[in-house]
Amino acid sequence: DVQLQASGGGLVQAGGSLRLSCAASGFTFDDYAIGWFRQAPGKEREGVSCISSSDGSTYYADSVKGRFTISSDNAKNTVYLQMNSLKREDTADYYCAAILGEMLCIDSHYEYWGQGTLVTVSS
Repeated sequence: DVQLQASGGGLVQAGGSLRLSCAASGFTFDDYAIGWFRQAPGKEREGVSCISSSDGSTYYADSVKGRFTISSDNAKNTVYLQMNSLKREDTADYYCAAILGEMLCIDSHYEYWGQGTLVTVSS
């Protein structure tokens, strides 16, 4: 079975950092792209950052560029999202998802989803 396990969320003050992890199993990790998406209360889900496990190419939403870094440890089948300089507007449920083949950071394209991990940024 395909499984994506997101973890690492929590409560942090504005300006602080968190690292999210997405542990994948049940598929050939190197063939997939992994994306992080988030959904804040009352808002639509948005793509935050995505990475291709095969060539390491990445995408970042403009709102997180320069603050967030996505990385992949193929030996551990795990993708990380390092989030620095967190802002209140980063508060959301964060989800990781997987897509076979080319990296697209569009949520409707993703096949497999993990459960969310809540990030709350306080002022």
